[in-house]
Amino acid sequence: MRGIKFAAMGAVLAFGLAACSGDGAGSSSGESGAAEEGTGVIGVAMPTQTSERWIADGDAVKSGLEAAGYEVDLQFGNDDIPTQQQQIDQMINKDVDLLIIASIDGTALATQLQAAADADIPVIAYDRLIRDSENVDFYVTFDNENVGVQQATSLLVGLGLLNEDGSKGDATGPFNVELFAGSLDDNNATFFFKGAMKTLQPYIDEGTIVVKSGQTSIEQVATLRWLQETAQKRMEDLLTSTYGGGSEQLDGVLSPYDGISRGIITALQNAGYGTTIADGLPVVTGQDAEIASVKLIADGTQFSTIFKDTRKLADQAVTAADSFLKGEEPEANDTESYDNGVKVVPSFLLESDIVYTDNITELLVDSGYWTAEQVESGQA
Repeated sequence: MRGIKFAAMGAVLAFGLAACSGDGAGSSSGESGAAEEGTGVIGVAMPTQTSERWIADGDAVKSGLEAAGYEVDLQFGNDDIPTQQQQIDQMINKDVDLLIIASIDGTALATQLQAAADADIPVIAYDRLIRDSENVDFYVTFDNENVGVQQATSLLVGLGLLNEDGSKGDATGPFNVELFAGSLDDNNATFFFKGAMKTLQPYIDEGTIVVKSGQTSIEQVATLRWLQETAQKRMEDLLTSTYGGGSEQLDGVLSPYDGISRGIITALQNAGYGTTIADGLPVVTGQDAEIASVKLIADGTQFSTIFKDTRKLADQAVTAADSFLKGEEPEANDTESYDNGVKVVPSFLLESDIVYTDNITELLVDSGYWTAEQVESGQA
């Protein structure tokens, strides 16, 4: 690995990141077990403020770094690639000591990363792998293929083909299901879809699950920028072209993200499929445990979501940053899975959980991620 600025700080810095707790998604305790705090400036580039998840991530990373003694330059790219490129350029020109980047387009930052490398600025990719560059030093994320497995598993549970404990359910099918994926410029979308299809393909092959539209490739089912409106429009088009405008049976929809899920649900409700699962709404999955979707799950409207505790992700980013600025190698628990097209990026993977109606309190409220009042209101 190339030389790291502040390597000489290793004898001075000592930092222990405190476990997170707090009020709502992404909140941090703001406490550190450090004997001495770090010094330096860290640039944090987040993709958007249109998703509550990314606002929470940005706040959690910033507060964790500040608790460790670092100065933070946090910027949101507003889903605009040139804006994020310019923000990162400005951080490099300000001579930040390290960059943490959640990219809008994982293929669009090669120039910025080369400039960072030329300035000996380490780069940590945050939850979205940055592709086609040798200048990505570390990656913190969740086990994204397993997230896809969990999404597909929850769909099978919703259809009655599996029980929550993984045992075989009583339902036999066949069930009509449609598939949605995330944005093709986000490397995670590929991992989610791969895990989901690995799980669903045997059921498709035996005819228990039927994708009536025939759209089963990621290119056919992708949702650019993960946008709710784009997903709603595609669902509306599928209902018109394949399901008689809502008069024919649709049993489930694989959705990779809660915003997409809400767009799908809106299209289904508008087409007359019912307002809840109990009165005929198809089973719809999700991801990120956004509070609006958690309420929908509590109300029996959305079936499931995947809880990725982004407080832990923020903690891990802070831990990795601190290691770099001590001149050390961050701890990786995966050195094989994440090939960005140029190199395999050392990674730290975190685990996720499936959220159903009956475990919202256990997973989300008891952990302090959301409060009971927030779940009831659907607002953070």
